[in-house]
Amino acid sequence: MSRKLLTYADFRAEAKHALPRPMFDYIDGGADDEVTLEGNTSAFKKYELIPDALRNLSDVDISTTVLGARMAAPVILSPTGMNRLFHHDKELAVARAAEEAGLMYSLSTLGTTSMEDIADVKPGPKMFQIYIHKDRGLTREFVDRAKASGYDALCLTVDVPVAGNRERDLRSGLMMPPKFTASSLFSFISYPKWSLNLLLKPDFQLANVAHRQDGLADGTMGVIAYINSQIDGAISWDDAAEVIEAWGGPFAIKGLSSASDARRARDVGASAVIISNHGGRQMDGAVAPVDCVAPMRDAVGDALELIVDGGVRRGTHVLKALAMGANAVSFGRPYLYGLASGGQKGVARVLDLFLRELERDMMLLGCGGLSEIRPDHVRQVGGR
Repeated sequence: MSRKLLTYADFRAEAKHALPRPMFDYIDGGADDEVTLEGNTSAFKKYELIPDALRNLSDVDISTTVLGARMAAPVILSPTGMNRLFHHDKELAVARAAEEAGLMYSLSTLGTTSMEDIADVKPGPKMFQIYIHKDRGLTREFVDRAKASGYDALCLTVDVPVAGNRERDLRSGLMMPPKFTASSLFSFISYPKWSLNLLLKPDFQLANVAHRQDGLADGTMGVIAYINSQIDGAISWDDAAEVIEAWGGPFAIKGLSSASDARRARDVGASAVIISNHGGRQMDGAVAPVDCVAPMRDAVGDALELIVDGGVRRGTHVLKALAMGANAVSFGRPYLYGLASGGQKGVARVLDLFLRELERDMMLLGCGGLSEIRPDHVRQVGGR
């Protein structure tokens, strides 16, 4: 892994070099005009940090407890589907790197590795992410399997009643599983290393649902078409409450943006809200997650943990989110670019750089521990 890979932009460029266009665009793209995709990160520019000086800091402690699990930093690896598209070591590479870093890893329902296989390599903090599938029996099965496998928390994603209009995927014709066709042949030939690994290790299946409703069983299918065919958009707060009761442990609802929805999440028994617009992949023009933190915190007090998911690229982004009232952040694209760039080593490099940056920024802010971060450490640009 090159030591010259230092920033998010570096890993993105390396991933673009390593992946055929359909796979890169699936990581990189958003919905419609991708306004929200860009806005999630640029929203952090609206806030500036106010450091404390002369604090006599020789070291900092960035460890914390979120969703009942102790972790090395307030950073969660978001659930991302179909990691086999990006590297032949799949989600296992990500889970192993997260374990080495002491971070919580969240496995997606649409992962290409089973939750049991992840549990075998990730004894540390882990969460399983679910949708409400049209096959409702899967929901209870996921709860039971997650309990049996020792998952610390469950996460219900609620912002996909229908797949967003991801035009890059429509243009590139991304199919599951990838196939060598006349239209894709040139793209695959241009990336021989990735293509050779596809030929040598063609093990592509949605491992957690294949036994019940694998829509890929009869051939390839477009990603958007698959999501629309399998995930039930007709869900309600009652469905969320039912899953929370069945789980009986730390539970996050992912995909909320409004203070009123945060109150509803509290009322149905959720432990946390993951403030998210699905990385700009659903509704374009949606509010940036970091802008939702303060209103949500005002609405629910200390009754819920708040996790900012979307646009987090720097240690200072974490500090801004925490100062406004968040308990943690999560991200997906940065580690996926690392995965595409170098498998487990690539993910590990991304996480190591990010955590070292966060420690350095904590010292620059004048805080020795996360509990020392205060609301007056942040203000809107131009504020007094």
